[in-house]
Amino acid sequence: MVGKGEASAEHTEVIDLAGRFVLPGLWDRHVHFDQWAQVSARLDLSSADSATAAAQVVARHVARRAEAPVDTPIVGYGFRDALWPDSPRREVLDAASAAIPVVLISGDLHSAWLNTAALRRFGHTDNRTGLLREEAAMQVIGEVGRVGADVLDSWCLAASRVAAARGVVGIVDMERPWSLDAWLRRIAGGNRSLQVVSAVWPERFADAIARRLHTGDEVDGSDGLLTVGPLKVITDGSLNTRTAYCHDPYPSEAGTTEQRGVLLVAVDELSQLMTRARDAGFDCAVHAIGDAANAFALQAFGRTGARGSIEHAQLLDDADVARLAELGLIASVQPEHALDDRDVADRYWAGRTRRAFPFRSLLDAGTTLSFGSDAPVAPLDPWVAIAASVHRTRDEHPSWHREQEITVAEALGASMAPGRGSIALRDGDAADLVILDGDPFTADPRALRTMPVAATMIGGAWTHRVGL
Repeated sequence: MVGKGEASAEHTEVIDLAGRFVLPGLWDRHVHFDQWAQVSARLDLSSADSATAAAQVVARHVARRAEAPVDTPIVGYGFRDALWPDSPRREVLDAASAAIPVVLISGDLHSAWLNTAALRRFGHTDNRTGLLREEAAMQVIGEVGRVGADVLDSWCLAASRVAAARGVVGIVDMERPWSLDAWLRRIAGGNRSLQVVSAVWPERFADAIARRLHTGDEVDGSDGLLTVGPLKVITDGSLNTRTAYCHDPYPSEAGTTEQRGVLLVAVDELSQLMTRARDAGFDCAVHAIGDAANAFALQAFGRTGARGSIEHAQLLDDADVARLAELGLIASVQPEHALDDRDVADRYWAGRTRRAFPFRSLLDAGTTLSFGSDAPVAPLDPWVAIAASVHRTRDEHPSWHREQEITVAEALGASMAPGRGSIALRDGDAADLVILDGDPFTADPRALRTMPVAATMIGGAWTHRVGL
């Protein structure tokens, strides 16, 4: 391989790859990057199998942090309560920490569990259970995520380098409400490990229009590393929180008062937003998880003629699988969610799971698949997503709906920037690529998930390199 470094045309480096695999650089189409970067600074609740167990994690942390200010909240991340034998209640957290505010964020980012001190701190004293969902939860998640720009930028730099070490050359950042200026600052400060497409949420959309921006525009001063993304709109909740909007009601034990889930935006409001986006030159990235939410989102795309993607597309009617392809939309999916949610889906979507995470069906219908992680909901690691889509299992359990498995080649294609089926060349011979120390086409499930990456390159410059 011959690659031009970022230096100049005078120096050409020749490298013997010794039979290693070279592929186009990999992308993650759906990331909440600031929250992903902050995960390492939060209590890990991913292994908690009950509300009691999660509270015990908090109690142990409280015992270790006696020197910290009492008004500094304890923040945990990663609990998944859909199958817990007990319910998250503020009294349970109060027993672990009465004076210090505690905010525990669910693994799907759609709920937050607070103790009484935190409910007072964040203005939710009318909540009796301590469990906030959807907009109320997202408000609190946004507040506890506010840290100094220098601190956050340093965390993002570290997370960017980790992503590059897994072969990632670019992300679509869905951080709310708009991360464009933050990324411009980070790039100017030396964070050049990723290309970033920055989505904008409705609350900042007027600002994007006022700046005369459009989806696909390269941002001045970013050296091509920062691009304006789509308008991001959320239509429903999530499966783990039992707020994904479905045609059929959830079972009575689902622990939610909304029998079919939650529709977060009215059909007319969604159509108005999408029409505005279309007229302003923006694509739309529409979050839809339940089958009713997907039908609703596809109706709005068809009504408005807007372009873009369905984000998640976790449960689809058979007719809507075909409809996605007919409308020319991208199915922006997160394969690892299928493995995270398989037991929850079997319980709360019983009888419908053949239509859940239907990757094979979407491809066969002619839809373009594009993979992401939804980090921090799943790790920002394209090999985790690739393996999940190919094998539909990550342990000794049998493949979950094997009929929806896809091939390694198809999964790799879904992990590249749409339209780039070969090594992307920019500025003549400046490549975006990844070099592997393994063979993805013969790797077993574990080896595929942990595929060793020797090097990653963006625009001819190494962002990761080991042993070459």
